[in-house]
Amino acid sequence: MATFNGAAYVEQQLESILSQLGEDDEIVLVDDHSSDATMEIVAAFGDSRIKVYRNEKNLGVARTFEKALGLARGELIWLADQDDIWHPQKVSKMVEVFARRPEVTLVLSDARIVDQTGRVMVESFFRRRGGFCAGIVHNLLKNKYLGCVMAFRRGLLDKALPFPADIPQHDMWLGLVNARYGQAEFLDRTLVDYRMHGGNASGTSSNKRGTVVQMIIWRWRLMKNLYILGSRL
Repeated sequence: MATFNGAAYVEQQLESILSQLGEDDEIVLVDDHSSDATMEIVAAFGDSRIKVYRNEKNLGVARTFEKALGLARGELIWLADQDDIWHPQKVSKMVEVFARRPEVTLVLSDARIVDQTGRVMVESFFRRRGGFCAGIVHNLLKNKYLGCVMAFRRGLLDKALPFPADIPQHDMWLGLVNARYGQAEFLDRTLVDYRMHGGNASGTSSNKRGTVVQMIIWRWRLMKNLYILGSRL
């Protein structure tokens, strides 16, 4: 989990995650130098499964997630935003897929889009975006790799880390690397409430993805870095 000034939502999100974890599981939480009460709220849980690290200065979303992934010890890894809510069976349903299909390296689920109060705005993120497709070309045109619905095997990090300096989003990079070297399965059930609001650190709205020109530049950078990665492996 990456946090930054998430005091309004982080407690509810941590509660939704911790209720699904075993004693040997962990939440690797890297705070990107918050200036609000985020760290005090996290500390109040007093739960040893929450491993807290703090950036000495603001590094941004991608670098903060990169640090968290580098610190993670588990064989199965979930990405978590500070302001979403995990549904009660999110972990167990995804674990079932990994157990049933050892060839699968990344699992995604559907999500509801909710507003800052939790009111449902869109029942299905993926139906709104035309369904899920794992291919590289498809996702370069219209990205479907949304971090908050993704879990993957640790082996993906051997190829995806360190993040290239110029990638636009951590989740897009992880998804495309998996599309090149692994296998994804989409679990067609809603397992996350994905919160959209003015303070999102990352998102899918046009103001977060930038102008058309910026999107073309981002896609070029992703293709370039996939090529460079392939030449090294």
